[in-house]
Amino acid sequence: MKAGQAIELLESCVELVRGIHNIRASHGRSPSGQLGTVLTIGAFDGLHRGHQSVLNHLKYRAAEVGLPSVVVTLEPLPREYFAPLDAPPRLMSFREKFEAMADLGIDRVILVRFNDAMRNMEATEFIEEVFVKHLNAQHIVVGDDLRFGRDGGGDFDLLGNLARKHHFTVEDTATLALNSERVSSTRIRELLKVGDFSEAENLLGRPYSIAGKVVYGQQLGRQLGAPTANVELHRLRTAMSGVYAVEVAIDGDDRHCLPGVANVGCRPTVNDSIKAILEVHLLDFDRVIYGKRIEVRFRQKIRDEIKFDSLDLLKSQIHRDVSTARNYFSHSS
Repeated sequence: MKAGQAIELLESCVELVRGIHNIRASHGRSPSGQLGTVLTIGAFDGLHRGHQSVLNHLKYRAAEVGLPSVVVTLEPLPREYFAPLDAPPRLMSFREKFEAMADLGIDRVILVRFNDAMRNMEATEFIEEVFVKHLNAQHIVVGDDLRFGRDGGGDFDLLGNLARKHHFTVEDTATLALNSERVSSTRIRELLKVGDFSEAENLLGRPYSIAGKVVYGQQLGRQLGAPTANVELHRLRTAMSGVYAVEVAIDGDDRHCLPGVANVGCRPTVNDSIKAILEVHLLDFDRVIYGKRIEVRFRQKIRDEIKFDSLDLLKSQIHRDVSTARNYFSHSS
């Protein structure tokens, strides 16, 4: 399979189809050739425990009838397309989301490019073109707050109205609540903003993390006595900013997570850009890891991001941050 092809396979064998135009006849069938799929649609940002509940139910229904489980999702997310600076900050990149779906055992992910043509497509047309014509939907599982299509016209009621005509069934899943509060991406963003990683982990079902490839930066950290790994972020904004004590897994090695200090933000002392960056200084670590993929797990907030009047003041603060992180890890081990 050549690089750049629209369909990719991970080791888990979850299949990724990039674009409606790349959906083949086989994507509306099981591996044995049985016609039909069991599908859902949504943004699934963060893939929190509420999303996991929907996708686990999707898998259960698919297994009942021997059909593949299919997730349809959009990129960019509609609110990012309309107003990128005002859209809620992402909890995860598409790659992170796709890998999390693979871990859950989803069979197929259909990535629909959101553009002007898609924004103007009526929900009925989307259902009939994508769900029915291309994917042969036999059963559709949706969250109770589903909205898609032009002006958000696609919802559970519309799917129900079209179900008999197109010979599929549809069901909505109950909202997942913990401690009498709805599990949502919005709630998780609020928790991350104030540094409540314990409760965020409770809603996510895992520690909050950001993953990406280590790229070359300005080498400023090395000049300041704290060399950093610069992580490529495929998002304009992050859900929080500041300096944090973190644990880092390199190339998926969860057994040997390394302690470190991370800065998330726009580096106001040395950078005028509005695009968020992630820099990580690993404690007592001197290996070269350019090009490797790392996962940064956030454990405790150390301080807010600050603009310093000089690099010397920044350097002094960085060393205090490192000391604070060391103290955190010495007491948490």
